[in-house]
Amino acid sequence: MSTQFERLNCGLIQVKLAGPASEMSFTGYGAVFGNLDSYGDVIQKGAFAKTIHEAKVSNVWPAMLEQHGGWGMTASDLTPIGVWTDLEEDDVGLKVAGKFAPTPRGQEMHALMKMTPRPAINGLSIGYLPVKWKMRANPDEPRRTLEEVKLFEISPVTFPANGKARIGNVKSIDELNSLAEVEDYLREAGFSIAEAKGLVARVKRASPREAGDDWSGVHAALSQFSHTKGL
Repeated sequence: MSTQFERLNCGLIQVKLAGPASEMSFTGYGAVFGNLDSYGDVIQKGAFAKTIHEAKVSNVWPAMLEQHGGWGMTASDLTPIGVWTDLEEDDVGLKVAGKFAPTPRGQEMHALMKMTPRPAINGLSIGYLPVKWKMRANPDEPRRTLEEVKLFEISPVTFPANGKARIGNVKSIDELNSLAEVEDYLREAGFSIAEAKGLVARVKRASPREAGDDWSGVHAALSQFSHTKGL
C-alpha cells in the first residue's frame, strides 16, 4: 500500500444550485471511470466502493476544500468551504452531491461556478491514497490502473487534469419549470425517491398550477419546504 497522498482531477458534469445563496447545493463527478488523466492513470469502477461505505457508516466524509487547500496550507486554506451530502458510483464515475457553506468563500465559489457566459470554475479533483492498483504490462496501457483508493478530500479546482466532464447547466429554484425538474432537484439535493415524490405532491397541493402558468406559487412553496428541510 502506498503512503503517498495523490490527486486525480476531473470536471464537474453538472451543477444545480438549490435555493438562495445560503443554501447552495450542486452535483458533479469527482472521477470518471476508464478515462486516462494527465498523469497516465485510469481509475476503474468499484475503486471507491469501500471508501464510500466507510464514509456512510462512520459519518466521517471526505472534506470539501478549495483548490485542494491551496499552496500555503494555512488554517484558512484547510478550512472546508462546504460538505458533501452524497457519494455514489454509477456507470460514469464517482458521482458527488455537495452543499456550499454560507461563508464568504462558499458564496464566492458559488458565484464563480454560476458566471456567464461560462463558469469561471468548472473542475473537480480528488485527494486520495491508492490502496490497490495494477501497473501497465505494455507500453500502450495506462501507467497505472487504480482498483481501490481511499478518499480524503474532493475539491473544486480551476485546472482539472481530466477535461472530459464539464458543467452542463446551472439552475436555482426560480428556474425550475416543471414538477419533473422539481423532483430531480430534490433527488440531487440528497432526498430519497420516496421523499422527493412526497415533497412534489406537497408542492403541487400548495400551488396546483401546471406548466405554462405562473410558477411563482410553486417556487415559493418549494423554497419554504427547502428551508424547512435545511437544503
